[in-house]
Amino acid sequence: MKVVSFIPIKLNNERLPGKNTLPLGNRVMCEYIFETVNKIESIDEKYVYCSDESIKKYILEGLKYLKRDTYLDGFQVKGLEIIDYFLKDVYADIYVLTHVTQPFTKSSSIAEALDRVMSGEYDSAFSAKVIQDYCWYKGKPFNYNMKDIVTTQNLEPIYMETGAFYIFTREVFEKYRQRIGIKPYMKVISQIEAVDVDTADDYEFAKAVAEHLNKDNVRY
Repeated sequence: MKVVSFIPIKLNNERLPGKNTLPLGNRVMCEYIFETVNKIESIDEKYVYCSDESIKKYILEGLKYLKRDTYLDGFQVKGLEIIDYFLKDVYADIYVLTHVTQPFTKSSSIAEALDRVMSGEYDSAFSAKVIQDYCWYKGKPFNYNMKDIVTTQNLEPIYMETGAFYIFTREVFEKYRQRIGIKPYMKVISQIEAVDVDTADDYEFAKAVAEHLNKDNVRY
C-alpha cells in the first residue's frame, strides 16, 4: 500500500498576497506544514506541489518538489481540479492532502487519521472543529429553540470541516470525484490547529498564536 502526501501551494494569492511565505513566529508560514508532514513516518512520499520553483528554498530534506502547471494558479481553479492533476502525476493507494494556510496542524492528528484509513475501517478522513454555540441558517435558528434555550454546553454539537487535511483512497476520488468518501473518519482538532489564514486579519491572529506557542516552547 503506497501512501503519498501533497501540499498544493501557489504564490500569487489574491486576498493576502504572498501569504504562504510570510513570516510567522520564527519561521515562514509554509515551513510549519512542511515540518509537520515531514514527521509522519507512515507516508511513503511527500510532495510540495507548486508551479514556482522559488518555493524550493523552503523545502526540507525528505520532501520532494513537483512542478505543477501554472494553469492551477488561476483564481477560478477549484481544489478538486488540483487533486485531479496531482493524481495523474503521482500514483498512490492513499493520498494525504494538507494546506499551508493552516500552519498549526499537528502531525499526530494527521497520523491518527491516516492510520484509520490505512486500517481499511474508513475510506477517507478529514479534520473538523466543534461548534457548540447558537447558530442561525437562512434567517432561522439552526440548532436551538428560542422558546426553550439551553446552555451552550448542552447544545447538540455541530462539526465544521477545517480543511487542515483530507485523506482519501485513490478509489474514492476516481469513483466519486470527492476528497471525502462514503465512510469517513472525522478527526476533531483543537481551535489552535484549526486556525486558517486567508485574510490580513487571519494573519494577524496567527502571528499572535505563533508568539504564544513560541513563549511556551510548543512546536507545531
